[in-house]
Amino acid sequence: MTIRTKTPNPLDDPPVPVQAKLAAAWTSFMFLYIYVDYFHLHKPGVIDNLRVGVVFEFDISPTLLTMMLASVAIPALMVMLSMTLPARVNRATNLVVAPLYIPYSVFNAAGESWNWAPFYGLSIGIEVLLLAFILRSAWTWPRTPAVPAGPATAASPGGRR
Repeated sequence: MTIRTKTPNPLDDPPVPVQAKLAAAWTSFMFLYIYVDYFHLHKPGVIDNLRVGVVFEFDISPTLLTMMLASVAIPALMVMLSMTLPARVNRATNLVVAPLYIPYSVFNAAGESWNWAPFYGLSIGIEVLLLAFILRSAWTWPRTPAVPAGPATAASPGGRR
């Protein structure tokens, strides 16, 4: 029988699985990613450019929209993949995908004036912090042995284990 010597604290947090942390971080990244694009539409001249078929400096085309969709679909899929992939594959996938989005996030500020530095600085800063959290969580994923530890199989001298 075990006697509890410490009263449980109602504010004690149970450990959160790495998969849940990763999925939550990718979800936060996605919300921010989408809202930055949405708020960008409020910038003077953006809607006028969209009406004439231009996004940033690129002509709107099926190829451009497909690339934009892919750029949003990958982090969206990472939410689900972070919860469903086996640990080893999950860790590797997050360690590959997250660093690819750091330069992609920074690219959002390309060609912008210093007047917009607070908007882009804050959005890129938070996106990069979320990606750094993903990288750290995946990198420090607790290791467990592939084969559960059990009794020794080799007999020691004298026939005892």
